[in-house]
Formats: sequence, structure tokens, C-alpha cells
Amino acid sequence: MKLKEVLLQTSERIDDLLTHELGIIQSEEVFSFSMDAVLLARFASVPRRGRILDMCTGNGVVPILLSTRTGAPIEGIEIQPRLADMARRSVTMNGLQEQITIHEGDLRELYKEKGYGAYDLITVNPPYMPMNGSDLKLNEHQAIARHEIHCTLAEVIEACAKLLRQGGKMSMVHKPLRLAEIITLMSKYRIEPKVIRFVHPRVDMEANMVLIEGIRDGKPEVRLKPPLIVYDDQGNYGPDFMEIYYGSHEDETKE
Repeated sequence: MKLKEVLLQTSERIDDLLTHELGIIQSEEVFSFSMDAVLLARFASVPRRGRILDMCTGNGVVPILLSTRTGAPIEGIEIQPRLADMARRSVTMNGLQEQITIHEGDLRELYKEKGYGAYDLITVNPPYMPMNGSDLKLNEHQAIARHEIHCTLAEVIEACAKLLRQGGKMSMVHKPLRLAEIITLMSKYRIEPKVIRFVHPRVDMEANMVLIEGIRDGKPEVRLKPPLIVYDDQGNYGPDFMEIYYGSHEDETKE
């Protein structure tokens, strides 16, 4: 990591990114990345070539992790200026500025700049919850990350449909309680759901995350992958989760 090229701001720290020699700039004042972002970066079908976009990129963790799997150009878009700046500095710190570009802006407007069908893969870890009174209990950065303040689920999926080429893929992580809505909206905007995987905290607990991938103008056909169990009976990470989360196959598609 090129630490000398990065100037940390007040309250910021550098955290390691799992088993890689990579780091990420984080702060307690803004929303830090969590397990769902890492699982999304592992789940997505990453192309060897083409163009990749990560929506709601936050501090840039998904693009940085995707860079371990492909040499293709990767872009991220984030509406919050502070987070976009943190993402850019994290990219520079890891020496990835030739591969990763971070945009500050509104994902709903990006097609006007990039054009329709510009990307081969779009990943997105969007705000999970509709607006409600609990937003007022969070600081601005946390509220925007968790609740649909700047974009709704429908707007996210519509933006993906505009920006994906025919046959391009959208990979999303979300909450299972909104899966029916997700599938309905994907179908509405001609992104055919193709792969679904549920993530369970323990084998005897209901899923608290769902990973879903769809293809622009794909044929109707969906596969349910085996459930991913995070913790075993002893409270340790399960073997399947360890293999995926820590990326034992992270370079399988990289050239």
C-alpha cells in the first residue's frame, strides 16, 4: 500500500482487507463496509474484460475487492462527497488508480453521461430500508447508507437496466424480506433473475441476506445455490463461508 500518497483526515483509520495486501480508509463517523459488501464482491460473475460499475460504492470496498478477480476497468459511483473522496484515496493507497475510477454523483443520472448499455457488470449494495422515522436517529452518512433517501429500490434497478448492455449482468445483495419486490422490479425492467443465494447466520436461523444476479434480456430460468451458513455450532465461521469470504478463489478469473 502506498501510504505516503494518502493523507488521512480526522477520525479516519486504515483497515486491512481480509487476506489481501490491501487496505481501506474508514471512519466511525460514516458507514463502514460490512460482510454483505464482501460477499457481493465474491458472488458477482466478474468478466475478464469489459466494463464494471459498482453503484452505491461507499468507501470503495467492492471495486477494490473486485480488482483481485479481474483486470477489467472498474468504476464506482457514490453520491456522498465524503465517501467518494475516501474511496478515491483508498484506490490510490492501493495503487489501483489505473484500474479503478470513482465518480461522485447520482446513479439515476449516470446513463446521461455514460450512455445506455455501457457496462458488462453492475454490482450494487443499495440502501435496504424505505424511509421511516428511524432515519432521524442516525447521522446523515448512516441514514443515506441504510435508507432510501437518495434512491429507491425501483430507481436502482431501473438505473441498472439503462446502463447494462444486452446480456450484461446485475449482482445485488439485499434483505430477504424484499426479495419478492426485487424479483418483480427486475422483471419489470427486463433483468431476468438467474442466480439466488441465501445467507444464514446459523443453520437453524432464517436468512438475513440474499444475493441475486440477473441478466439483461435473459431467458426465464433461475437457479437457487446452496444456502451459505456463516457460523457453525461452535460460533466459528463455517468452512464454506471461510472459503468464500476470505477469497481462496479470488484470482480465478484475473488475467
